[in-house]
Formats: sequence, C-alpha cells, structure tokens
Amino acid sequence: MNEQLSLLAAAAEPAATPESMSWAQTLILSLVQGLTEFLPISSSGHLRIISELFWGVDAGASFTAVVQLGTEAAVLVFFAREIWQIITGWIAGLFNAQRRGRDYRMGWMIIVATIPVVILGVLGKDLIRESLRNLWITATVLVLFSFVFILAEKVGKKTRGYDELNMRDAIVMGLAQCLALIPGVSRSGGTISAGLFLGLNREVAAKFSFLLAIPAVLGSGLYSLKDAFDPTAGQAATGLQLGVGTLVAFVVGYISIAWLMKFVANHSFSWFAAYRIPVGLAVMALLGLGYLAP
Repeated sequence: MNEQLSLLAAAAEPAATPESMSWAQTLILSLVQGLTEFLPISSSGHLRIISELFWGVDAGASFTAVVQLGTEAAVLVFFAREIWQIITGWIAGLFNAQRRGRDYRMGWMIIVATIPVVILGVLGKDLIRESLRNLWITATVLVLFSFVFILAEKVGKKTRGYDELNMRDAIVMGLAQCLALIPGVSRSGGTISAGLFLGLNREVAAKFSFLLAIPAVLGSGLYSLKDAFDPTAGQAATGLQLGVGTLVAFVVGYISIAWLMKFVANHSFSWFAAYRIPVGLAVMALLGLGYLAP
C-alpha cells in the first residue's frame, strides 16, 4: 500500500522544468554552429563538447536543429542561382518531358537521396536526442571517422565533374548523410567522403553535399522548433534567443561556405582529420580524468 501511494505521489509531481539557456551560451554556440556546420569536423559534436565543457550541460539536439536553419539559409543565399535552376528545372520537367535536363535530374537526385535520413531521423528521434549524444561516442567517432577522410583522399580519383553526377552517386551520398545523425561524424564530412570515394572532385562533392543537406536540415529544424521551446532533453531557449542564434549562424555560416569552397579547390580534406583526431583524443582524456561528464 505504501509503495502504491509513493508511486502515485511521484506521478503527481510536476515534471522538472528544463534549464534555460543563457545569452552567452546562445551566442557562443551559434557562433560555433556557423563556423563548424560546413567544415567536416561535426557541428553537432562541437556543440555537444563545448556545452559540456563550459556549462556542464547538454544544450540539446532541438536547439542545434533550429539554429541550423541559419546555416542552411546561408546555403540558400550562397547557391541561390543553382537552387533556383534546380527547382524551376524540376517543375518544368514534371509537365514537359522535353525539358527534363540536368536540373530536372538533380531535383530528383536530391529528393531521393534525402529519403533515408528522413526515415532514420523520425524513427530514431529519441535515440538521436539522448543516447547518441554521449560524449564517449562523439570523441570516438571524431577520431575514427578522420581515417575515412584520409582514405577517401587517398583512393578517390577526384576526376568526375558536376555534369557527371548520377542517381547512384546521390543515393550513396544520401546514405552517408545518415551517419551525421551521430554527433562527431559531420554531415559534410560523411557526404563529401562518399563523393570522393565515387570519384567526384572535391568542389563537386562539397557543392552537392551542401545542396543535399538543405531539405533534411530545414525539415529537421522546423520539426524541432516546438521542442526547442519546451524540450524533453537539453535546455530551453526563448524565441528571441533562437532568432538571434539563427541570425549569427547565418552570417558566420555564409563566410564559412565561401572560405571552404576556395579551400577545397587546392587542399586535401585530410587537413581536417589532423584537427579532428587531437580534439577527439583530448575529449577522451577529459572524460577519463572526470573533467567532462559523458
């Protein structure tokens, strides 16, 4: 009887109110999001690490997903001409078979390649927002996936251009995008590496990676908007904080895209592996010494 009363009392207690984010945390994490979203070093991994390191708490996957809307807006602006051509070409091709050119095919490639991450993202929502955000997983993946970059650079022929993209390439890169659901992998890192393995040159792999991310990230951000205000895991942010954070991520993200597109023309992605490995090992050390909670 006493046990039953205890259970009823516990059920009647109000749920714990999520901790609110500070403005310093909002601005710093938004800046980190803008800097790291397009670089193959994992924005979600960095947000997870920095939140725990400086504030001792996980900001949460919902906040990350919403602020990513800012970086995706940067993609929309940076590639506005290409995106418009793809949208209009795809619509025109739906109604006129004679206008089914490259842009029509590109539209379908992005749509088909987005399906896997949408399915896994919805079905694995709870896993993604909780269990997979363990810092041991993030640190391990930062290190291990760095060797994928190195291998992709080593074996990829990097000879195929933008006009040679096909549905097989899109599907493989779309499946690779699913790995980004694990903080530490990196959306751009996974998809660009897949593109290099398929023989695409760096610029093409990076460009298609950014275009491919648009529907998935926009969908994830809009889907998570409500949870960001009233999260079941992580912290709560106000509408103003989310708005300012998204704007900061947009500005910094645009600069990051412009820099990366110039960088990849003449530099190997292995340089990013040289950054990821020490960071991952450092996080492991801090976890092992008890300075960070997993």
